[in-house]
Amino acid sequence: MKRLSPKWRFFTNKLAILHEQIGGIYGYRRMTLNMNRRFKKRLNHKRIYRLMKIAKLECVIRRKKKRYGKATPQHVSENILNREFKADKPNQKWVTDVTELKYGGRKAYLSAILDLHEGMVVSYVMGKSNNNALVFKTLNQALEVASNARPLLHSDRGFQYTSHQFRRMIENANMTQSMSRVGRCIDNGPIESFWGKLKCEKYRRNSYETFEELQSAIDEYIHFYNHNRLQEKLNGLSPAEYRAKAV
Repeated sequence: MKRLSPKWRFFTNKLAILHEQIGGIYGYRRMTLNMNRRFKKRLNHKRIYRLMKIAKLECVIRRKKKRYGKATPQHVSENILNREFKADKPNQKWVTDVTELKYGGRKAYLSAILDLHEGMVVSYVMGKSNNNALVFKTLNQALEVASNARPLLHSDRGFQYTSHQFRRMIENANMTQSMSRVGRCIDNGPIESFWGKLKCEKYRRNSYETFEELQSAIDEYIHFYNHNRLQEKLNGLSPAEYRAKAV
């Protein structure tokens, strides 16, 4: 710190404050976005990287996700999405998945739907059982939020998504169903990436004794992710801000 001029010492102190506020979940690129917005500057990401290194501010390291086998499907759709993860407008392409969480030695399950236009979480539901109802409720919630939406909905080949009942829900909503190929998790890469962020930046940084504590933490993070987590690929905006401009 003593090697820095007063100007850069000021920004380094502000970096340290921001780093503490968000629990160390930002790397130098996202720190650059936030610093530039807060101080209406155009600080270079390389400069921020050097300042963080001097101040010994390290980002949380994300762990690799474990892979699990899939159930035998009742119904299978083609991989229509075909890794075309960009969408021209909101509610054009959605991706969905379920991930496992734990609290007090028990398991919980989080189901979510993301919009590929800006990566916003359109809907999410937490439950104590990984069953059809969890996934069906997530889809119904998304359709309530975007009542006129007729998107392509992409998932893996989990038993909920390959069920006849889920297929009927897709058809009744005039949506198009798409599924990942066997053993190709990258086919659903955007939501896999979201799970990684959620677990790295929030879930694994705390322990949860009750389902309610875990639910509260997930609610808090998803609101933060949608409304406050600035993204370089969205021109320095949060998903909600980017979506609002498109609408």
